[in-house]
Amino acid sequence: MLKKEYKIAKEVLDNSGIIAFPTETVMGLGVYFNDYEAYKFLNKVKERPEDKPYTLMLSSTDEISKYAYVDKRAQKIINRFMPGEITILLKSKGIVPSYVTHNTGVIGIRVPNHKLLLEFLSYLKTPLLVPSANKSGEKPAMTIEEVKEIFHDDVGFVFNGRALGGVPSTLVDLTNKEVKIYREGNIKASDILSALKE
Repeated sequence: MLKKEYKIAKEVLDNSGIIAFPTETVMGLGVYFNDYEAYKFLNKVKERPEDKPYTLMLSSTDEISKYAYVDKRAQKIINRFMPGEITILLKSKGIVPSYVTHNTGVIGIRVPNHKLLLEFLSYLKTPLLVPSANKSGEKPAMTIEEVKEIFHDDVGFVFNGRALGGVPSTLVDLTNKEVKIYREGNIKASDILSALKE
């Protein structure tokens, strides 16, 4: 059954469409990270400011170094908290399109702790750009019904299931000497700082 869902979702993505799915935090939207038409459509659908970047969602921590530069500090955070409810900002590699980073050379990386989603990402073999399922500035959706109510036919496929947490992932900037925590979720700032000292 799931494999059939994977094929349908992939077909939507292959045609520059948007899919939605549950994560361990909130419902997410996804498009291929290297599809500019899909990227523009996602911005329009979310009513998102052009200068606000998206997160790159990967199927495995092993993939991170393909898309971003991983130093010892980042590796500590990856080893301790990923897969999990954390997004880390790293300096991106050339494989990431400049429109994704808004020419900043910085990309958010997330590996979710969600079995179905990791399996689907492995099936795709292409990372997704993933924001939370909401209009910009509004509360993220937690259920399929909420996603459909917000986006109607603009989302081509929605996976069954319900988001498990309700709290967006912790957002940590590791691109400078000073570690910045822009958003604190279930993984606390004290946990991150403690892991960096290990």
